[in-house]
Amino acid sequence: MIKMNNTQALRQVQDDLKSQYDPKKKLVTICAGTGCRGYGCIKVKEELEAEIKKQNMDVEVRATGCFGFCEKGPLVIIHPEKIFYQQVKIKDVPDIISKTVAQGEVLEKLLYRDPQTNETVMKEEDVPFYKKQNRLVFGQNGMIDPTRIEDYLVIDGYSALAKALSGMTPEGVISEVKKAGLRGRGGGGFLAGIKWEGSRRAHGEPKYVIGNGDEGDPGAYMDRSLMEGNPHSVIEGMIIGAYAIGASEGYIYVRNEYPLAVIHLTMAIESAREAGLLGRNILGTDFSFDIKISKGGGAFVCGESSALFASIEGRAGEPRAKYVHAVEKGLWDKPTVLNNVETWANVPLIISKGADWYASIGTENSKGTKIFSLVGKINNTGLIEVPMGMTLREIIYGMGGGIPKGRKFKAVQTGGPSGGCIPESLLDLQVDFDRLYEVGSMMGSGGMIVMDDRSCMVDVAKYFLAFLQEESCGKCVPCREGVRRMREILEDICAGKGEEGDVELLEHISTGVADGSLCALGGSAPNPVLSTIKYFREEYDAHIRDHRCPAGVCKALITYSIDPEKCTGCGLCIKVCPTQAVSGEKKKAHTINNDLCTRCGACIESCKFDAINVK
Repeated sequence: MIKMNNTQALRQVQDDLKSQYDPKKKLVTICAGTGCRGYGCIKVKEELEAEIKKQNMDVEVRATGCFGFCEKGPLVIIHPEKIFYQQVKIKDVPDIISKTVAQGEVLEKLLYRDPQTNETVMKEEDVPFYKKQNRLVFGQNGMIDPTRIEDYLVIDGYSALAKALSGMTPEGVISEVKKAGLRGRGGGGFLAGIKWEGSRRAHGEPKYVIGNGDEGDPGAYMDRSLMEGNPHSVIEGMIIGAYAIGASEGYIYVRNEYPLAVIHLTMAIESAREAGLLGRNILGTDFSFDIKISKGGGAFVCGESSALFASIEGRAGEPRAKYVHAVEKGLWDKPTVLNNVETWANVPLIISKGADWYASIGTENSKGTKIFSLVGKINNTGLIEVPMGMTLREIIYGMGGGIPKGRKFKAVQTGGPSGGCIPESLLDLQVDFDRLYEVGSMMGSGGMIVMDDRSCMVDVAKYFLAFLQEESCGKCVPCREGVRRMREILEDICAGKGEEGDVELLEHISTGVADGSLCALGGSAPNPVLSTIKYFREEYDAHIRDHRCPAGVCKALITYSIDPEKCTGCGLCIKVCPTQAVSGEKKKAHTINNDLCTRCGACIESCKFDAINVK
């Protein structure tokens, strides 16, 4: 890569790379994110390359970042026709190359089939999962090789940086970000421009910018996929932010459990440095800035700003009092701007296309798009990017394809373990920072866990409290003791030991934990409990007063039986039962001995006739 020592050199390199690109040339892209790697995409890629070589064809196979539709991996797209193949296996490769790539023949068996209409869909943008998305930040994941800076330059990567350095003052950059209304995508939703402005005005040198990639929410992997698939978008945003506030050093804080993200970020930083886009005198200007990677040990609390600073500094990841503002005294007590990596990836878009363009997307107080991980009891799991303001119904039923096996939707938990559970009555709620907060939940980093009618909301609250207790740093009493006590009460309720007044006690403790905790982990920890009490109080009452779990989850409060009218005597439940609690003759209705039954659910999962009753 040629060193670009001014903006003209950058534009020349971009033009040269674009001139080499033939939009009509055959190209095969394959998702190589962590999800598809779990499905064996690397072996599929190697087979594609071997088959192309075998047939002596001039076709590039490009391993890209995550496409988002993780449920259907490995995913392959044939360009320029944009033929979308899903669940591709090694055995499919010869036909893909000899028929689709060579002859343009579409392989019906590899196309996405709409479960509602039973019709196949050929192009990615026509798949319901993608149809209503607006992938501004995430969209390039499926086209660029994250290990090659050239691919990012072809799509005008670093043009926003050149624009900022050559034609905008630092104050002008901050003004544009403020005007765009960009709010932090890491959970707090604080206006990025206000934060930047405060840090620029603060006294003290050096100043720092940090990209928070410490994604600890169960079921969330948006940041991981962004860092894996388009690391330069994060880096470019951070450089622009550093120019705006006058920072000379930066860090990207990444979970050590994200090895592929670390590898791709490291390669991206090195290649940007070699190209003159990082380091001293960036693009021939007086501005110098560099980035280091800091790997976290997996502590959820280190997603909190001051705990994250402590971790980078080599100390235990414990938060400090919030009257000390990071923009004035952050990392090493110097002015610091900390934003989530998705927030940084939005910055080049704002500078390139303008604040007015960006502000036209979303709602009045929540601008732009948001990437969500859609997981749980839903047909289409994966990552989606939608404009702020889209309803939960559009997301869950439009993109997610509804609930598997025709079961009934019960709730969606948003905002990670500290978020709230939103019931069916609020499915038409617009998803933005303020509306989620109003109903007792939060945006968080963007996790959405969907639950069906077999989910016990008391058990769900217990699960998240257990997670938060485990992840609490233990520094402050309200969080350390309050969350533990709330968990104990929930465990008693689920075990059939609940007492009248327990719900009111949970609410009382919640107030103390929320008001007295040192950081946002404790401050938001009661959300799962309070939201489930608010919207599903009848389930708490059933557990306490009737010693019954309506969802059939809490083992101490349920019994299993087999419906003789539905049971065909197939014997599957006998085979899967680990305690030999099921008995019966072949082709005759079976029975369950509840003295032996551990309520593990294996028989329910195996039964094809819905013959297992849970009461």
